[in-house]
Amino acid sequence: MIKLAAKELRLKRTTEEERKLLKKNPVYIILDNVLDTYNIGAVFRLADSVAATKVYLCGGTETPPNHRIKKASINTTEWVEWEYAPTAVEAIQKLRKEFSTSSNNNYSSSEAKPNREVMVVAIEQAEGSVPYDKTDYSFPIALVVGHESDGVSQETLSVCDKIVELPMWGVNISLNVMVSLGIVLFEAMKKYDR
Repeated sequence: MIKLAAKELRLKRTTEEERKLLKKNPVYIILDNVLDTYNIGAVFRLADSVAATKVYLCGGTETPPNHRIKKASINTTEWVEWEYAPTAVEAIQKLRKEFSTSSNNNYSSSEAKPNREVMVVAIEQAEGSVPYDKTDYSFPIALVVGHESDGVSQETLSVCDKIVELPMWGVNISLNVMVSLGIVLFEAMKKYDR
């Protein structure tokens, strides 16, 4: 059996130039007032795992540089692109505007068509939500997660295209933000035609 050190398990040996050449997928992640810095760091790891284009940090969400975010992200904050927005609604509006006005983007013609709408999906237990695994996902896609206790804000939910939720069969009624995002993110990626 081969034993690898933690550092060997976590990072591919790549140069800055190689990371810049990494093909990004038309996936965006929006954090609506996510406060736990370890959740934020873990979201950066998720974003890196699917080669997401960008993470939007909104409202009270802490931004890099932050020691705990960097530690939880295992340094993925150094190459995953991110941007701060005062609210998740503003991040969604900006993203939609970019896609509606852009005739050129960073994806090949088979990935994201110019002037194509971005699908915005909130991960939340809310009225009108549908099971995450019974949803048709299309790309480009933005997945929205919210505050650890309060969830995605009503204002943000009102501008999302869909709301999906995960079934809960035990006593607890919700999952951690990063866990929920990971499950839905990888379900959506199954539908992505690479």
